[in-house]
Amino acid sequence: MCMAFEVTGAGRGGRWVISCDHATNLVPPSVNGGDLGLPAADMARHISHDVGALGVARALGGALEAPVIGSRFSRLVIDPNRGEEDPTLLMRLYDGSVIPANRHAGAAERARRLELFHRPYHAALARLMAARTGPVLVAVHSFTPRLAGRPPRPWQIGILSAADRRLSEALMAQLRDADFAAWVARVSGAPLVIGDNQPYSGHLPGDSIDRHALRQGHLNTLIEIRNDLIADPADQRAWGERLAPLLRRALGQVTADPVAQA
Repeated sequence: MCMAFEVTGAGRGGRWVISCDHATNLVPPSVNGGDLGLPAADMARHISHDVGALGVARALGGALEAPVIGSRFSRLVIDPNRGEEDPTLLMRLYDGSVIPANRHAGAAERARRLELFHRPYHAALARLMAARTGPVLVAVHSFTPRLAGRPPRPWQIGILSAADRRLSEALMAQLRDADFAAWVARVSGAPLVIGDNQPYSGHLPGDSIDRHALRQGHLNTLIEIRNDLIADPADQRAWGERLAPLLRRALGQVTADPVAQA
């Protein structure tokens, strides 16, 4: 059986927990022999995983001395950032591509994938959160510069939040720091544009932030980076290392904790 998750830096202490729900395009052998029936080009793009997000999450975790949990299965196998009752939990069509191995997946296959992949991932994330006093969850994702048939997306980074916007609002203020804005403009070739609940709106009931932070009152934020900016490991490390001090300062503002700002 495929391990459903991987934790980097499990022994790291402190309040931060970094998650990467859509870390990989891996299809375990137990799912249609390890092949969803999609061409390699589709498995390399955003419909299968969040391109570049895991590298950013690991760099961020290293800089914050925080554990990083990433999924070990493609979002097309079953989406760990969806609640168990969400109709998009097991996608049959995504951004213009039909997923052949999911077309006829019924209730029994859905239940099997939940048990093998979705639930073990969430159990591991819950353990990481429970091991800390006042844990802070940072979910790292990426988004495509353009969906099929849609206009280009201008944001280099989006910060998503739902009922609890404390950390997200403080982080957005930090992202407007002149040095960070100038760096983003340099690496992207355009002035910094921050998406407040863009390119998506908030969170869905039962998603990872809802399940592991909102329901317990834990501080949280979800960071989305445009995937053309984090396509290679050097860029992933750069974004993670640049974001870490901004997150520390944002947490210090929310908690009035000078240690968090250090």
